[in-house]
Amino acid sequence: MTISANWSYPTAIRFGAGRITELPEACAQAGMKKPLLVTDRGLAKVDITTRALDILDAAGLGRAIFADVDPNPDETNLENGIRVFREGGHDGVIAFGGGSGLDLGKMVAFMCGQTRPVWDFEDIGDWWTRADADAIKPIIAVPTTAGTGSEVGRASVITNSKTHVKKIIFHPRVLPSVVIADPELTVSMPKFITAGTGLDAFAHCVEAFSSPHYHPMSQGIALEGMRLVIENLPLVYEDGGNIEARSHMMSAAMMGAVGFQKGLGAIHAMSHPIGAVFNTHHGTTNAVCMPAVLELNASTIRERFDNATGYLGIEGGFDGFTAFVQRFNDGFSIPRTLTELGADKSRMDELITMALDDPSCGGNPVPLDRDNLRQLFENSF
Repeated sequence: MTISANWSYPTAIRFGAGRITELPEACAQAGMKKPLLVTDRGLAKVDITTRALDILDAAGLGRAIFADVDPNPDETNLENGIRVFREGGHDGVIAFGGGSGLDLGKMVAFMCGQTRPVWDFEDIGDWWTRADADAIKPIIAVPTTAGTGSEVGRASVITNSKTHVKKIIFHPRVLPSVVIADPELTVSMPKFITAGTGLDAFAHCVEAFSSPHYHPMSQGIALEGMRLVIENLPLVYEDGGNIEARSHMMSAAMMGAVGFQKGLGAIHAMSHPIGAVFNTHHGTTNAVCMPAVLELNASTIRERFDNATGYLGIEGGFDGFTAFVQRFNDGFSIPRTLTELGADKSRMDELITMALDDPSCGGNPVPLDRDNLRQLFENSF
């Protein structure tokens, strides 16, 4: 089965194998003549990045690249990227890669024309209105993983290198103008990245589906996203060249990011500080935290999952789902504890404080406080 389509939700998406060749057309669509491709260090010299640069160069668009991007990008990465953008006289950004490259690329395009510090645009109230919208440059997003969904998001996560706190920076115009979702770009992902990013998409869908906020559109998207991950992540984990399953995983990643407009919860409230302090992989951290969070939220979300598990192909309602989640993690060799992941329990009080300050707290079905967060961390360590 060949899956190829043009979508216009929530932005213009060119979806299908081999569509990276349409990068020059996407640049024209976004109004770019001198783009800067932003990616992470690990992707800078791999074949898929070289191919993208070759396609741009052949179309007369140059081959400018910025790749000084950490796994959890911070304001120093951002400042360096903005400097390269300005000095090169670029007129738009191609955000290329996984969550780090996509998030940093979007922020370079957002911040290159602003006069205030990036922290002034944190996703709090109407802080986004402080930005000069006319100064935001166009963005094309090209995901090379299937997890974060940042390619269809209106925000980026940037770590404050001084406080080690992850901040969500939001503006409606941070949503890329064009997305090229080419599953062939994900084929070379190693198995542990395939698993970690896929479980990130799964966590987005699970938390969106669990959130108490009213958003029936996102509720339906999150349910279908869970189904796609459940059915296709094992397939791509065992056979990275399965393009059909890779396509479904790319869809699930975008669906997770659209779905969590309904809200995230304790999984992300925990994983954001863990990742910021211990530099752990975000999706893998989400997976480790999920069983404890499901147990905490059981009384509130049980009926919702009881009604959904038949569609997901899981027997036993909510209890069957929670048992499935642990088996699912184990099948991808995900650590069972944060300690195995490299986190240090001695910083528990600091992590609890950071989790309570995380905006994801507001979407958890059970209100979070220091006591139940401490129990969550204890259970996860």
